[in-house]
Amino acid sequence: MIRNFLFSIAFFTGIIFISLIFLPAFFLPRKIVLIGGKLMGYWTGFCLKTILSVKIFVKGKENIVKNEKFFIAASHQSMFETFYLQTIFNSPVFILKKELLLIPIFGWYLKKIGSISIKRNKVTKDNLDFFKDISHMINTSNRPLIIFPQGTRVQPDERPMFKKGASRIYEELKVTCQPIAINSGYVWPKNGPKNSHKTISISILKPISAGLPKEEFIKTLEKDIYTELDLLN
Repeated sequence: MIRNFLFSIAFFTGIIFISLIFLPAFFLPRKIVLIGGKLMGYWTGFCLKTILSVKIFVKGKENIVKNEKFFIAASHQSMFETFYLQTIFNSPVFILKKELLLIPIFGWYLKKIGSISIKRNKVTKDNLDFFKDISHMINTSNRPLIIFPQGTRVQPDERPMFKKGASRIYEELKVTCQPIAINSGYVWPKNGPKNSHKTISISILKPISAGLPKEEFIKTLEKDIYTELDLLN
């Protein structure tokens, strides 16, 4: 319990501190603010390693897509991946709940770095422009998009069907997909205390090329990620 308390204090204090440091950068080019995201990722890893004695293992770096546009589809078990993946990939673009943009300071930061928001289970003008915003971001930058096809954080042993929105994004973007399996829920579960002296494995899987029928893509993506999670577990 003491480790959990110390981790929470250190982690959230650090995230707030980094956000405050980069407040003046809100008036500067976006690339300056994006440095803050990487710092948050490294701070997350530092807190896990030093306070909870957690090891972070990255597998399959040779599979990272190079010299072409791509998007990332990752399993989602904790807050860990939303921060730490920024240390592996070049300033990724996140899709997030509209409500997160309303958080003081942190929400401003998310908006400044170009995060794409959506209101869940609602038909709004913003949601109708959702795929247009994604296409524009991918076509006008070298930043990869990150999606979590499970739709929300799940328990390590849960295997829900992937959301159809992932296949729609694949169909719309017409770029390679980089699948990633992460078993972070064993250390940082959706609910309950965090666990120390364990290993978080990030497995970067072989890319799925553009051009498949969207039904075949989503089945392949789900199979690849869940098969790898079973091996990691």
